Amino acid sequence: MTVRVVVVDDEELARRGIRTRLQRYPEAEIVAECGNGRKAIDAIRRVNPDLVFLDVQMPGQSGFDVIREVGPGAFRYVIFATAYDHYAIRAFDVNALDYLLKPIDDERFDQAFARAREALAEDRDRDLGRRLASVLSDVKPANSGARPVERIVVKSAGRVMFVKVSEIDWVEAAGDYVTLHAGKRSLLLRETITEMQSKLEASRFTRIHRSVIVNSERVVEMKALDNGEYRVLLRDGTGLKLSRSYRHALPQLMSDRL
Repeated sequence: MTVRVVVVDDEELARRGIRTRLQRYPEAEIVAECGNGRKAIDAIRRVNPDLVFLDVQMPGQSGFDVIREVGPGAFRYVIFATAYDHYAIRAFDVNALDYLLKPIDDERFDQAFARAREALAEDRDRDLGRRLASVLSDVKPANSGARPVERIVVKSAGRVMFVKVSEIDWVEAAGDYVTLHAGKRSLLLRETITEMQSKLEASRFTRIHRSVIVNSERVVEMKALDNGEYRVLLRDGTGLKLSRSYRHALPQLMSDRL
């Protein structure tokens, strides 16, 4: 997998440092180097990179100005590099993948690049899955309904794992990710909880909170709380909350208990 990289820093020495570190990775391809924000904006729009190493403080236009002007669709991920840690919160406000403090530590650089590779791999796996799903939908008989998946593919740290849907106890959302809780395993998957809900069999899985889907077969007890919510207890002792906005899920959970 090739990672197309743009390096942006007004100091040539800093660009050389990133360039030297990237040379250790055969999959990294530097498609542009820029010494100021204006050149960075032009280069990013032209090459549409996978990853941008972006200095925060530059003459004229800052790294944040670059992000604002090119827009989120011009590249996939950005790693900020700066000598000032007080920019960190703002960096993550614009969905930076990582934040490196100068002078850059080799170990931290490796961690940041590893995160970028894993995120890009998950993106491409998901894109491939969507394309395959589109092809399959085109060849299905017109009268066949959509069927829930029987297993979920999870890619992590270079491994591909297969989780049977029947083994999933509950699903927890975290932004654009979900964690699949299956017995003693907790697996992170880059997918929204709404996308995951559409894959799971509605008669078995119930959404009980904006961030929780539960396998109703694992529910052993429900307790009404004073605020109109419910405490849902699973077979393994996990306690979850059914929020008031999802009280319409109660009939399904109760019918599954009868």
